[in-house]
Amino acid sequence: MAKALSHWNVDISYAEHGLTALEAIRIGKGDVLFLDLNMPIMDGYQVLERIRAEDLPTMVIVVSGDIQPEARRQVLAMGALDFIQKPFSEETVSEVLRRYGLLSELQDESDELPPEDTAVILPDYYQEIANVAMGRAGDRLARFLDAFVHLPVPVVASVTRNELEQQLKISADQGKRVVSQGFVGAGIAGEAMISLPPESFESVAELLKLHYEATTEFENEMLMDLANILIGAFLQSFARQLDIEFSCGTPVLLPAMTSLPSGGESWKETLSITIEYGLNEQRNSCELMLVFSEESLEPLRKLSKYF
Repeated sequence: MAKALSHWNVDISYAEHGLTALEAIRIGKGDVLFLDLNMPIMDGYQVLERIRAEDLPTMVIVVSGDIQPEARRQVLAMGALDFIQKPFSEETVSEVLRRYGLLSELQDESDELPPEDTAVILPDYYQEIANVAMGRAGDRLARFLDAFVHLPVPVVASVTRNELEQQLKISADQGKRVVSQGFVGAGIAGEAMISLPPESFESVAELLKLHYEATTEFENEMLMDLANILIGAFLQSFARQLDIEFSCGTPVLLPAMTSLPSGGESWKETLSITIEYGLNEQRNSCELMLVFSEESLEPLRKLSKYF
C-alpha cells in the first residue's frame, strides 16, 4: 500500500490497530484512511462505527482479504467509500483514488524513489499471504453455509516441537475432532488440519439445513465437507500467491489433534498458521491450522520475499 502511494505528494501514517488509527485521525493525520478489517484490539468494523458515531473527518477505503459479499455490503453501509480486495496492484489503488477525485490536486512524484520505511519485514509477508488465503477460504465457506463468516487475524508463529505437542494435547483434551491433509510443492511441505469442537456439530448442521444426527458417521461427513472447502481454498490461494502449485494427499479423519508434521523426530522448530473461523454469529467456530515441515522454511522464505 505504501509503495502504491509513494508516487504522490502525501504523508503516510501507520496504525497497527483500530485504536491507534482513530487517534491519528483525531489529530488530523487521516484525510484518507485505508482500513483493514482483521486487526487486533479494534477491528475495521468497530473503527467504522466509531468514525460514524464521532463524525470524524476522514474518507475510508477498506482494503481486505475478506471477499465475502456480505463484508463488502456491511462496510459500504457503514460509510466506507469503496472496497479494495487483497491482493491488489498500484493501478487499482490509483484508479479508486481517481474515481473519488482524491488525486486531482496531488503532484505526481513518480520519478522519486520510494521512501525507506515502505520496506516490509519478512514475517509480515507470511501474515499477509495467510490473510488473503484466509479471505478466499472464508468466502467459500460463507457461500457453502449461506451465512456470514467472521474472520480473525491469522496467527503466524514459529513453534517448537514441545509447544506444538502441548497445543495438540490441549485440543485433544477438549474432544475436538480433526481432518488432516498433507500438501507438498516447490520444496514446501506440511499438514493442514481442520478441527471442530463437539458442541459445534449441531450448530453446523443447522447452518447446512440438515437434520442433526448424533452419530459419528454423520458428524465425520460434515467435518469432511468443511475440510474440503477450507483446506482446498486456503492452500489454492496460498500457493497461487507464491506462483506455485501444491499436490494434496487424501484427507484423513483423526480422533484428536495428535499428529505432527512429517520428518520423523528430528525437527525442532517450524512455522505454523492458525485461523479460527467464527460460525453462526461467533457462537461456534472451526479452526484451520497449517504446520510446515522444518525443511520448508528456506524455500518458503525465498518464494515469499517476492510477494
